[in-house]
Amino acid sequence: MRAGVRLCTQIIGTCIAAMLFPAVLFILLSLCACDRPNIVFIIADDLGWNDVGFHGLNQIPTPNLDALASSGILLHNYYVTPICTPSRSAIMTGKYPIHTGMQHTVIFGAEPRGLPLSEKILPQYLKDLGYKTHLIGKWHLGSYKKKYLPLYRGFDSHVGFWSGKLDMFDHTNQEKNYWGFDFRRGFSVAHDLFGHYATDIYTNEAIKVINSHNKNEPLFLMVSHSAVHSGNPSEPIRAPEALLANFTHIKDFQRQKFAAVLSKLDESVGEVVDALHTRGLLDNSVVIFTTDNGGPAEGFNDNRASNYPLRGVKNTLWEGGVRGAGFLWSPLIEKKSRISKQMFHLVDWLPTLLSVAGFNVSSLQDLDGIDQWEALSKDLKSKRVSIVHNIDDIYGSAAITVDKWKLHKGTNYNGAWDGWYGPSGREGKYDSGAVQDARVARALKELGLMPDLDTVLKLREEATVKCDNTNKISCNPLKSPCLFNIEEDPCETRNLADTEPTILRSMLEELEIFNKTAIPPNNEPLDPRGDPKFWGEVITNFGDYENLNANALC
Repeated sequence: MRAGVRLCTQIIGTCIAAMLFPAVLFILLSLCACDRPNIVFIIADDLGWNDVGFHGLNQIPTPNLDALASSGILLHNYYVTPICTPSRSAIMTGKYPIHTGMQHTVIFGAEPRGLPLSEKILPQYLKDLGYKTHLIGKWHLGSYKKKYLPLYRGFDSHVGFWSGKLDMFDHTNQEKNYWGFDFRRGFSVAHDLFGHYATDIYTNEAIKVINSHNKNEPLFLMVSHSAVHSGNPSEPIRAPEALLANFTHIKDFQRQKFAAVLSKLDESVGEVVDALHTRGLLDNSVVIFTTDNGGPAEGFNDNRASNYPLRGVKNTLWEGGVRGAGFLWSPLIEKKSRISKQMFHLVDWLPTLLSVAGFNVSSLQDLDGIDQWEALSKDLKSKRVSIVHNIDDIYGSAAITVDKWKLHKGTNYNGAWDGWYGPSGREGKYDSGAVQDARVARALKELGLMPDLDTVLKLREEATVKCDNTNKISCNPLKSPCLFNIEEDPCETRNLADTEPTILRSMLEELEIFNKTAIPPNNEPLDPRGDPKFWGEVITNFGDYENLNANALC
């Protein structure tokens, strides 16, 4: 199939160069579009490494995610960036945040900036290939002017919110002493959705898109969830009350609520996959599931995620902040139902997905991402040997991985979140029966793609990280750089900086090389005009109203 797509793309390029009649070119485009796979990209917000059953969690069932993961490729050496906006910029551009100015913290609703308009992003490339493109859920790449918003950046439709978080029921966001409603259909404020649980909205909207999609055109559907991000300070974790009874075995009430939020996310994935199958789209689809960053554990951001047994939390450069829960699923994968040991970073999604869609990725310039479709599909050696986790000169923190070695220089929060946090969630029994009976599993069985229970359990065991906590060697990156053999010590317990001085020196030199390519962060002070109180308590694109000034508004 992919060879046909590539041939089609080459023919079209030749036709364009020869200035073929538009009508003929349109027919060729239509014929080629039919053969391109659908791409469904599901993003969980703030999901921890240990918040999925396929990584060893027993405490909270995630049967749909487990079924889909075990039928595809579990990405074991998979890395994200430590926080929301930088991760989304990496997915969309195929570039490290240090190369787009997005490396320091997040974009706030009243901040007059966005992902640079000079960047062509994933949905724009896919539109050029004939895809219908839809975003449901979170954007968080700039909203102060329309030109930074999804409908101006390659998406045909958007239902969701513009800023970084929201209350799951009332859809308001409180940040930096500002508070406002933030839910849209395109540019229209969706007041009618007030009170509806956000995850249910995303699920229903995704199913609408799937059911109304013209099957003769390829589909790009990005479902960017709010779950499991915390909401407003008054009640950070909110779930439908009826679901709490399913998790009374969890004694921490906040973790209990977190479990209910996560169960709704898992349910949503099941319904979306089932809708794709019912519509006849699943058997020519590529499905990605990923977290955007590590989980906020033990009260960080008023949340209760778990990265156990990895070190650190969201917005730190420890493995718990940057090693992501994720998988790739597709009938187009040649070697399915396995653990991928290839090193993979968020920036690789853009060239990888464009490749499977038939785009000539060799024509792309200045990307940090690598096309890994062949490596993943056929289980070949990855071309990726290094990762820049981040370099933030404002925080004074940086981390890179080269081959099996990981370097930390500095850390965030003055080291306050540099520890290891639970819960392990491995007590009790894994509900393997629920995996086999899940909505996803039923759809996969009809396609003959659901592995047997022994395979599911074998993959789960292989994907469960276990660490030897004996013989620790302490590390304080605020005082001196730390070095870890991340293959042997994924929990970052043994600092080898003193015993491997040659490797340490080489890693510091490599970090300096990367740092020389970085551009300054593009953060801006909050603009008083962005306060929702001036816009009917709605977070809005205030920068499009240049004739207004803060003094006049006050």
